[in-house]
Amino acid sequence: MGLLTGKIAVVTGAASPRGLGKATAKLFAEHGATVVITDLDEAQAQAAADDLPGEGHMGMACNVTDKEACFATAAAVIEKLGAVDILVNNAGIQFRKPMLELETADWRRVLDINLTAAFVVGREAAKRMAKRGRGKVINIGSLTSELARATVAPYTVAKGGIKMLTKAMAAEWGELGIQSNAIGPGYMVTDMNEALLSNPDFDAWVKGRTPMRRWGLPEELAGTCIYLASDASNYVSGQIIYADGGMISVL
Repeated sequence: MGLLTGKIAVVTGAASPRGLGKATAKLFAEHGATVVITDLDEAQAQAAADDLPGEGHMGMACNVTDKEACFATAAAVIEKLGAVDILVNNAGIQFRKPMLELETADWRRVLDINLTAAFVVGREAAKRMAKRGRGKVINIGSLTSELARATVAPYTVAKGGIKMLTKAMAAEWGELGIQSNAIGPGYMVTDMNEALLSNPDFDAWVKGRTPMRRWGLPEELAGTCIYLASDASNYVSGQIIYADGGMISVL
C-alpha cells in the first residue's frame, strides 16, 4: 500500500518533461494515487499522464486563467473519478524585465497565471473537498515568496501572494477538513530554468549561494509534496516549506 493509495490527485501545469509538476505526478502515482494532469495542450497532458506508472491516470486541457475552463475541468474530474482528494497548484510562468520597462499587461499576465489561478482552481477543488470533509491543497511558491530578486517583480509579487493565499486558505478551510500548505522551491533543474542553467555565471552564483553547492532536482521537491498530500501532515496547515538546499537560511 502506498501513502496515497485510493486518492485522486490533480496537478496543474504538469506536462513539461523536466518540470516540478511532472515529477510530483510521477511520485504520486508511484505511491498509489490516480493522477489528473492538466496543461494548456490536451495531447501533451494526456501523454504525460500515460507516462505515469499504474493505470487510470488522465490528461486534461485547462487554461488556469480561464475560470470557465477551471469550472469545466473540476466538474469533469468529479464526473469521471468521483472526487478530488489532492490539488497541487503548480502551473506558472516566469517573465524577466526591469520594472522601469515592464508593461502593465505583462505584470497582470504573470499575476493571473501564478496567483489568481491558484485561488480560482483552489476554490473549485475546495468546494468538492468540503462536501466530503477532507482534502489537501498544495500551492507552489518560490524563494521569492520570501526574498526579492531584480528583474522578476511580478513573479516575486505573485509568489509572495501564494504564501499569504495559502494562509488564507488554511484560515477559512481548516474547519472543513482541508489542509492548505505551500512549497518554496529553490533553484531547480527544470525546463523553465534552462536559460539560467546554461549561463555559466548564473550557474556559479547558484552553486556558490546554496549551502548544498548544487541545483535541486524536481523529484527532490516531489518528496515534500508527498508529505503534504498524505495523512502524515493532517495537522499541518498554512505553512510554506522551502526545498532550497538551505539557500534561504544563509547570508
